[in-house]
Amino acid sequence: MRRPARRAFLLASLSSLVTAPLAVAAPARRHRSAPEMRGVWIATVSNRDWPSRPGLTAAAQRGELTAHLDRAARDRLNTVILQVRPTADALWPSPYEPWSAYLTGTQGGDPGWDPLGTAVREAHARGLELHAWFNPYRIAHHADPGRLAASHPAREHPDWVVRYGGKLYYNPGLPEVRAFVQQAMLDAVATYPVDAVHFDDYFYPYPVAGQTFDDDDAYDRYGDEFSSRAAWRRDNVDTLVKEMAAGIQRVRPGTRFGISPFGVWRNASTDPRGSDTRAGVQTYDDLYADTRTWVREQWIDYIAPQLYWNIGFADADYAKLADWWASVAQGTGTHLYLGEALYKTGAAGQPSAWQDPVELSRHLTLAARYPQVRGHVFFAAKDVAADPVGAMSRVIADHYGRSAKPPR
Repeated sequence: MRRPARRAFLLASLSSLVTAPLAVAAPARRHRSAPEMRGVWIATVSNRDWPSRPGLTAAAQRGELTAHLDRAARDRLNTVILQVRPTADALWPSPYEPWSAYLTGTQGGDPGWDPLGTAVREAHARGLELHAWFNPYRIAHHADPGRLAASHPAREHPDWVVRYGGKLYYNPGLPEVRAFVQQAMLDAVATYPVDAVHFDDYFYPYPVAGQTFDDDDAYDRYGDEFSSRAAWRRDNVDTLVKEMAAGIQRVRPGTRFGISPFGVWRNASTDPRGSDTRAGVQTYDDLYADTRTWVREQWIDYIAPQLYWNIGFADADYAKLADWWASVAQGTGTHLYLGEALYKTGAAGQPSAWQDPVELSRHLTLAARYPQVRGHVFFAAKDVAADPVGAMSRVIADHYGRSAKPPR
C-alpha cells in the first residue's frame, strides 16, 4: 500500500539535490550456502521481455510478470532486475512522469494496476530481491517530441532535450535535468521497499557516426573549469552517480545502488590501466562513464559489467575481462557481478561458441577462480524462459544445485 504522508516527507528531502573457447576444467561447485548473486534482467523497453506486447489486460500483464518471477525462483535465482523507467516514463503511478507506453500502447495511459508495487510484493513473497532498473537520460526511441504525452516534462522543457541518432535524450550537462531525473527516480525508492536501484549502460548515448551530440550551450555555461568537453561530460556523469547514491540513502537507507556498464572501460592500447581488449567502444571515452573510478572510489555498492563475449573472442575475451574486472574490484567494498549474454546462445549470426550449450557454464566455472566475482546476472528474462540450446539449464545443473542468498 502506498503511504502518501511518508512519501511526501521523504521526497521533501530531494530539494537538497544538486543541481573462441578456452579449455576450462569441469565446473567447480562452490559451497552454496555462501551468498552469491544469481540475477536476471527483465527488460520492458520495446516490450523486450515483459509485457509481451502493449495493451494486454491488467490481469494478463500481472500473470506474465509473476510467471517470470516463478521461473526465477524455480531456477534458484535470487534477484530480478526489473526495468521500471525505460524511456523517461514510469511503471508506477509517478507524479513526475507519464505511465509507460509499453504497458497500454499509449504513453500516459493508466494500466489499471501498479506494476512496480506488485513486482516488489510478489518478488519478496518468492524470496527474490527486486532491483528497480532506471535509465536516467533516454527519452524516446524517436526524435519527435510531439509524440510524447502532452504533459511530458520533455515537452514542458524543450531546452532540456537533445536530438541525436534519431532519438531524444535529456541533456546530462544541465544541473536542472540532473536534479529532475533524480527526483523522478527517487520517487519510486521512497514509495516502495526496493532492494536496490540499478542503472544500465546508457549515460551519454553510444556514438553515432557522422553525428554530434549538441550540448554546446550547456558546455559554454558550465564547462569553463574543465580541460576539455570530454572531462566535463565525465564529471556530469560522475556527479549523477554520486548524487544518486546519496539520494538513495537519504530516502531509504540501506537500499543498494548498482550499475551494469558496457564491459570495456578502456583498451590497454589507450590506457595502460585498461584491459587487453580491442573494443570499438570504451565507456570512459565514448559514454563518458568512468566505471573504473566508481568501483575504486566505492561510489556504488555493486557493478555488473556486461561481458557479452565468449571465452577466446579476439577483440574482447571474456576470460581476460573477468580477470581485469576482478583486479579492479580487489581491495574495494564494491561487489562485482558479471553480466552474461544468455540472449546470444543459439542465436543466428553469433560466433560458434554461442551454439555450444556449455559456453555459459564455462563462464561461471572460470569466474569461480576469482573471489572478487560474487555472482552473475543473465540477459534476459525472455531467454531464461526460452532457454536456447539448453544453456541456462546447463548453468543451473552445473552451478545452481542449491539455493543461495544474494550478497549484502
